[in-house]
Order: sequence, then C-alpha cells, then structure tokens
Amino acid sequence: MERLKELFAAWSGEPCAECLAIGASSGSSRRYYRLIGATHHCVGAVADNIPENRAFFAYTRHLHAKGMPVPELYLVDSDERHYLQQDLGDQTLYGLLYEKKQKGGGFDAEMLALYKQALADLAAIQQAGADMDFSVAYPRAAFDRRSILWDLNYFKYHFLKLLDIPFDEEPLENDFNALADYLLSADTNYFLYRDFNPRNIMYSSLFTLHSSLYYIDYQGGRQGAAQYDVASLLYSAKSDLPDPIRRELLGHYLDVRGLKGDARREWTDHYYAYVLVRILQTLGAYGYRGLFQRKPYFLQSIPLAINNLRTLVQDHPLPIALPEISRIVETFHETSPQINNVSTYQPINVSTYQPINVSTYQPINVSTAYLTVSVSSFSYKQGLPEDRSGNGGGHIFDCRALPNPGRYPEYKTYTGKDRPVIEFLQREEAVATFLDHAEAIVSQSVDKYLERHFTHLSVAFGCTGGQHRSVYCAEQLAARLSRRYPTVNVVVTHREQD
Repeated sequence: MERLKELFAAWSGEPCAECLAIGASSGSSRRYYRLIGATHHCVGAVADNIPENRAFFAYTRHLHAKGMPVPELYLVDSDERHYLQQDLGDQTLYGLLYEKKQKGGGFDAEMLALYKQALADLAAIQQAGADMDFSVAYPRAAFDRRSILWDLNYFKYHFLKLLDIPFDEEPLENDFNALADYLLSADTNYFLYRDFNPRNIMYSSLFTLHSSLYYIDYQGGRQGAAQYDVASLLYSAKSDLPDPIRRELLGHYLDVRGLKGDARREWTDHYYAYVLVRILQTLGAYGYRGLFQRKPYFLQSIPLAINNLRTLVQDHPLPIALPEISRIVETFHETSPQINNVSTYQPINVSTYQPINVSTYQPINVSTAYLTVSVSSFSYKQGLPEDRSGNGGGHIFDCRALPNPGRYPEYKTYTGKDRPVIEFLQREEAVATFLDHAEAIVSQSVDKYLERHFTHLSVAFGCTGGQHRSVYCAEQLAARLSRRYPTVNVVVTHREQD
C-alpha cells in the first residue's frame, strides 16, 4: 500500500488521503485498492505474476488506443508489480443482475439491453485486438491445441477424478482430440478475451464515463476464435440465463457481426462446441478452486454448470461424435450422486496436505453452508432493532460520535444513500476509520461463521434519526462485505427509511 501511495503522488501531484482495500478476484491473487486524493482518485493493483502483468499492460494500451471501453492505465511501477488504473466504481454486470434477483426481479429489459451492449462491445474488442502483439501473451500466444487440451485435462483431473466419477481414459482422450480438431477448424484470427464473464464487466453508474460498461481482467487473452468469449458470457454458471434469452443474445451478436446464411450456420456449429469446452474448463476450475481450495463461490457454482452442460448436450447436439463425453454427462445424475451434493465436502487443511483421497471427505448439510449477513440502520430514538432470525447476538455500532450532516439544512431532505450525504461523509476521516474498524470486527465473525457453517449474522448501525450516518455506514459495510465475500448473501434494510 505504501508503494501505491507513492505512485499516486507521482501520478496525481497530490498526496493520497485514503487507500482502501476493495478486495481481490476470487480466482486470482491480485489485490486492489482505491486511492483517493483531494482531486484525483484511481485504483491501484498489486500483482506478483510479472509475465501476466506485462500482457495486461500491453493489451490495455492497445485496446485503449483503439477507443475500446477498458480502464486507462495511468502509471506502472518499475518493478511491474504495482500499477495504477482508472477507477470504474464497484458495480459489476453480475452484481446488478444479482441485486435484481434478490429483489424478486431478474433478467428484465434493462439487463437485456446491457447484455446486448456487452456483446456488441465484445465484437469490437475481438476485432480491435486481432492485430495485437501476442508475443506478450501469457501463458500461450494462441488458444491452440495445447491450450485446449490443458483445459480438457483440467476437467479430467480436477473434476472427474476429484469427485471419483468413473470414465474410460482412452475413449475420453479420443474425444478430447476430436473436439480439439473441430474447434481449431474455426476462424481463430481474433482477440480471445478468455474470461469474458459478467463479473469482469463493470457497470459505471458511480462515475461519469463515456460508456456504461467497461471491461477488465483480460490478461489471460490470446489469439483465438470469437465463439469462445460469447460462450463465456452466455453460459456463465452463476448468471443462470434462461435458454430463450441466450438464443436471443446469440442472434444479436451474430447480427452485429453481420453473419448470414451458411457463414452464420457454420459459426453457430462451432459456437456450441466452444460452449462445451468452456463449460468443461469451468468445471475443472470449480473443482480446483472449490473442492481443493475450499472457496464457497466455486462449490455453489458446480450444480449450475452441470445444468448448463446437460442443457447443451440435450438441446444442441454437436456435428461431431463425442461418445465418452456424452456418456459421462448422461450418468452424472444417475451414477454420481456426488454432483448434487458437491458443496457438502468437509474442508481439508492445505498446510498438512496429503495426496487427496475422496473417500475421506465427510458430508455436511449444504443448507448450513450458506451464510446471510443482515445489515441494517436504525434510530436510537425508536429503540434497538429486532432480531428476526431467532439467533440473537450480532453487532450493533453506534454512529452518533461521527460528524452529522443532519445538522446542516442543505442535507435535511437527503439520506445516507444520496450523493450529497455520501460526499459529505466520504470527506470525513473519522467515518472511514470507523468503517475500517467495523469491517475488521464483522469480518472476524464472518470468517468464523463460514468455518462453522452458521447461517445468519446480524449487523446494525444506529444514529440519532436513522437517516444519514447509520444509513451510509450500513450501505458501505454491505458493499465491502459483498466484495470481500462474494458467496455470502448480504441483505440491507433501513428500518426508519423502509
């Protein structure tokens, strides 16, 4: 963090007043921070994989120069581990969809329009990056046969074998090679983003930008077929898009590309083969990150990815025969009950790791592995909040010692969710310190609750009227927890406002 503050001062010409951790990607070791000065703000990153960083720097400069909606790269440290980039806020396309689902909505007209924009932007990025210098790509310059077989073997070793799902090795390898041959018969002269999913699409509602969607985390990109990235977005497991929506969005992408007739049919045939390899690779990643590393988000995603795979095989038969893969998919729900209870494995201690023996896992009840954190605001004048979970306990934080915007007439009609109050409280160092301490205390409980498979934690912020400080603190802590624990269900209520 100190090195990032030095870079911030060199870039902005002013000292860094705040450096706030904003979480790391659940699938990587990169760490991100929001740096704020008197008139400037940006996101700082710390990443130890220098070859991967170099790919990100080169791709960002190339795409930004061509007007693509990617973050501007402000400054790179001489060690190539620390760098500053444009601040795109905290909201992702997936986060927006998740919020709508939590409120009883879902994939509405707004989401459909945003997904269509994302696919149109993807088509532009794929073509703008086609002339990229792929010599900087990491770990491969192209999504070639070796890359494809890496992904397929990821599925074999980190999913099938970890779950002890029976398969015949020789026929499976034959299927892998046949699938690779078919995939590589497509046009592969595009920039393959590699991880084009809604968690890597920023919805820029917080800051005034030229585009409502921006794109991040493409450092694994390489040369390859355009179908792969479309499959990544439309078959993202956690998004769980209905198949009719997938078909409409696919048609929109093909219209943007201007593909018709035979060219459209050939592209679509290859597309469903890329959907298959993407899902198999995803299951391998979920197996490694979930079953081995014990990250709940990936465990919870496995049944969703399995459903995607079943739907694909049933509704979109491929033009090539893959008998062993088809047989494995057909037997998932028959001979492998582990699939439906995959989240119930007990964690292993990696520090004392021994070769994995699947039979040593003991089941737990998956329903108790899902934690909800209820964050609320209230007025002390109206009494303490009621715990409706039946569990009792939790944390109550008193915000009345913080600077009070309610004392000023210009803030009387606003709440802690409104921009004028937010900006007032963000300027106060005492508020940031208070929230840092609250987050540290609550996170200690969340970590322990996840470890012990508790299902509910209550957190409340109180102030005089339940309008400004408590509302702001509840919203801010909820956002921090959502970033820090993407699998935890964070629910926010404002007793006096609601």
